[in-house]
Amino acid sequence: MYQMQPPQPVQPPQPEASKRMSVFQIVLIIVVVGFAVWYLVTELTPEAEPYGRISSGTIGARYQGDCLIVRDETPFDAEGVTSVDYVAAEGSTIKRGTTICNVYSSGFSTREMTTLQDYRDQIKEYQMKLLQSEIATDARMEKLESEVMTRAREVRAIVGGARGNMNNQEAQLGAAIQARQRYLKQKYSEDQRMTRLYDDEQSQMQRISSWTKQYVAMTEGVVSFYSDGYEYGLTVSNYEQFTPAQIRSMLNGNKPGESAVQKGKTTIYRMIRDGYWNVLMMVRDSNWNPVEGAMYELRLESFQDTTVQAKVVSFTRSGGEMAVRLAVQAPVSSILYIRTCTGELGDNVSTLMVPARAIYYQDNMAGVVVVDGQYQTFIPVNILEKRGGEVYISAIQQGVLSEGQTVRLF
Repeated sequence: MYQMQPPQPVQPPQPEASKRMSVFQIVLIIVVVGFAVWYLVTELTPEAEPYGRISSGTIGARYQGDCLIVRDETPFDAEGVTSVDYVAAEGSTIKRGTTICNVYSSGFSTREMTTLQDYRDQIKEYQMKLLQSEIATDARMEKLESEVMTRAREVRAIVGGARGNMNNQEAQLGAAIQARQRYLKQKYSEDQRMTRLYDDEQSQMQRISSWTKQYVAMTEGVVSFYSDGYEYGLTVSNYEQFTPAQIRSMLNGNKPGESAVQKGKTTIYRMIRDGYWNVLMMVRDSNWNPVEGAMYELRLESFQDTTVQAKVVSFTRSGGEMAVRLAVQAPVSSILYIRTCTGELGDNVSTLMVPARAIYYQDNMAGVVVVDGQYQTFIPVNILEKRGGEVYISAIQQGVLSEGQTVRLF
């Protein structure tokens, strides 16, 4: 007989014992990972350069300050100026005898120029009327007219982007127009009305010239029609006489001496000697002792930074400030319109420069190892300065190191 039994409790499956890595396995994994890292580093990292070269460099202290520019310039002025007709180009170098400008005095008015232009318009209109009334062909006139039109087209082409010298083309066009006018004056020399118009034009020109003064360059130099008033009291002949306090006053905008405005005159232009100028520099480091006669690197910081070599003429200390007077032999084009600016004076010394890895110490002495073919020589050096991965050096024994030599890198 089948007997029923109560259900038996189900026993949960027993988890298998966890497997742990042995010490040998852990060490083996570390060794494998380390070897992989070493292999990647040695294979993928570029090998460092074993050699370098000695190059030239400059080091030295830098001194900042405020600068006052002194040009070798002469201002020209006049009284009762009504207007100025500029002939020379601004900032151009002109020779002796070159016309600079025409100055109209107080007796002149623009009405006189309007009258002159009216006479010239009448001459032009009457010339055209006479030409149109002619029946016979004038071969010479046609040739002159063709020359004017040809030169005009050439000027127009250059304006439109064609290659050429605009100044030359304008001069040729002007010459062609003048040749045509001379022929027309000769052609109608017996016409009474034309003769009268020419006489009226000449009379008006003479009337205008009586109120006009032409300025011509007396020496060669750079001409400028801009003035700041300092040209009258601050010159290359007296700039050494100013004290630090007076220089500071000028830097603050106080002009030395009397300007043209104070004299009741108008400054028309100034002539500047090219190739030489001076600087009055108020150096902020009053403890520095510049060497008179020595050359320094001067960097003027303005809208167009300028770096030149400057010679120390003299210096003066007063009231906690030091004024350094400098002489510069350089073109004036870069400082033609600058009077004041900030500057930096560098006491630069030429030296040799090597990569930082080239420095090797032997018996606690710094040096470099010079490579010459199969030979390597340790040369002791003085370390002057370290900057940006480079080391500025000088050999303890002069003459044994030079630019371009090969050195070992460590």
